[in-house]
Amino acid sequence: MSRRCELTGKGPMSGNNVSHAKNRTKRRFLPNLNEQTLHSDVLDRSFKLRISAAALRTVDHRGGLDAFMAKAKDEELSTAALKIKKDITKAQAAA
Repeated sequence: MSRRCELTGKGPMSGNNVSHAKNRTKRRFLPNLNEQTLHSDVLDRSFKLRISAAALRTVDHRGGLDAFMAKAKDEELSTAALKIKKDITKAQAAA
């Protein structure tokens, strides 16, 4: 299971641990990933996604999963999230 947010594409970054003596050793900064269940109002379904805490705040700010997917870029989304986005847009067009 990759350490990558399914909605924003946020992944691990690299940097240095710096000691008091300025010795540098490599380290990784991992995203704060959580398993969340998000509900789509258009599809009337829930989806279990592994997303970052920042992505969860963005989903809430934009007004839910449907509004987030409308503005989301395809290259940032995972394959599962792309399928959800396609289903949401198809359901909105039919309504």
